[in-house]
Amino acid sequence: MCRLYGFRATEPTKIECTLVHAQNALIVQSYKDRSGGSHLNGWGLATYQNRLLHVDRQAEAAIEAEGFRRAASRAYSDVVLAHVRRATVGRVALENTHPFSHGRWAFVHNGTLPHFETLRPRMLARMTPEQRVAIGGETDSEHVLHFILSMQDMMPKRPLLETLRLGLGQIIAWCQEIDAAAKIGLNVLLADGEQLVGSRWGRTLHYVERLGIHDCEICGFPHIRHDVRHTYRAVVIASEPISHEPWQELPEDCIFAVTANMSLELRAPLVTGDYPISA
Repeated sequence: MCRLYGFRATEPTKIECTLVHAQNALIVQSYKDRSGGSHLNGWGLATYQNRLLHVDRQAEAAIEAEGFRRAASRAYSDVVLAHVRRATVGRVALENTHPFSHGRWAFVHNGTLPHFETLRPRMLARMTPEQRVAIGGETDSEHVLHFILSMQDMMPKRPLLETLRLGLGQIIAWCQEIDAAAKIGLNVLLADGEQLVGSRWGRTLHYVERLGIHDCEICGFPHIRHDVRHTYRAVVIASEPISHEPWQELPEDCIFAVTANMSLELRAPLVTGDYPISA
């Protein structure tokens, strides 16, 4: 169980208030989420500048880490992923801390894949050699990333959202084959600096769409250097509502993408099945 955050906007935006100062900011959720759980086993933040990925992460509690506050204060980007970890699969260690990254890709996961010791060999067998050797930690989450990227590498012209649908569908089908009664948690966000896609399966997930420039409800100032020639739009996705904005809950068993015009495209339900990696 973890808590995640995703952001995509038409212009670079400062997101410190969302991560640190809001009434249910990610740092607050690190200490206690709405269900009373804590997420004290690591934090991470992925941002893009001119499509170049930068990742900050530490294997310690965000609520106790000055590094999280510093990273959040510096974050000014049009695509952001953030995460606070409650360890389930894998030790508390830097190599097991989200976001996971590979080249331009950044990835966060909330949930657990049951019976991972049985599932893992199936996933590894369907990965490309490049993606298989890139795995540096022990988590189910990092294996999901490289499984999806293996499919993307083999069929690069296939739309990313379709690759995500096929990949997660295969993982869920394997989990259900191993133990039909086991609960699967597979909320993910995947970004490359230009695209942001994700899923909801077995965990809470919410979103809010922003249109136009508004003063922040926390600090009283807008968070962007706005180009008046363009209309500002943004989508925020989070495990729990963070602010007083009109957050909506994403439907269970869905995949989604933030489109180029900053609206949320939903595909539901997420259908499971046996999908060849190269199909």
